[in-house]
Amino acid sequence: MNSTAARAEDVTKVYGWGDTRVTALDDISVAFTKGEFTAVMGPSGSGKSTLMHCMAGLDSVTEGSVFIGDQDLSTLSDRQLTKLRRERVGFIFQAYNLVPTLSASENITLPLDLAGAKVDQSWFDSVVETLGVADRLKHRPTELSGGQQQRVAAARAMVSRPDLIFADEPSGNLDSKASADLLAFLRSAVKDHAQTIVMVTHDANAAGYADRVVFLADGRVVDSMEDPTPERVLDRLKSLEY
Repeated sequence: MNSTAARAEDVTKVYGWGDTRVTALDDISVAFTKGEFTAVMGPSGSGKSTLMHCMAGLDSVTEGSVFIGDQDLSTLSDRQLTKLRRERVGFIFQAYNLVPTLSASENITLPLDLAGAKVDQSWFDSVVETLGVADRLKHRPTELSGGQQQRVAAARAMVSRPDLIFADEPSGNLDSKASADLLAFLRSAVKDHAQTIVMVTHDANAAGYADRVVFLADGRVVDSMEDPTPERVLDRLKSLEY
């Protein structure tokens, strides 16, 4: 398992009870390889975001086990889990989750500041320049467009060079050029810095940047694809039952 950055083993996630019971993940097992860019795709309600939240330790599982490296998340206290996420995991979410009272620069370095770690200024400069927010660093989130906020959130996830990055529709609020820039940067983070990225997306073009695509339907893994192209991904998505 030394080559596995994160994995789920026989994971089931159920929400609600009785008539409102929903099985979001149904006995799912999947592994994400170190130094690999994996896209997770599937119809709406297939369990994509639930899987990512469980894999990242943001949500508990009903049954089964989730590991980051060789660490079983269910054995950790809340404090230990928070520490593991802070030191080893980065997040890019659709909702940005930026702190409104902090500047863009302060939001980007927040994980490092919380960990008491030093900012690598050359890497910081490279990240903000590539993501196109170098001229917005003094602005607060309310002074940024949605696309700019998303790029700041991406920079925050990247700046500490975490072992593992989870991204939920990271290019969803970006125009085509900004989307391509962000995805190319994620691609280079994997290729040049051996980071591991797991990206939930509905966009076949975005999935084309990945090394592998995992397809979900009804809370289960139904297929995977190595070396995806947008065309092959679209064809596979069309064959899934919506």
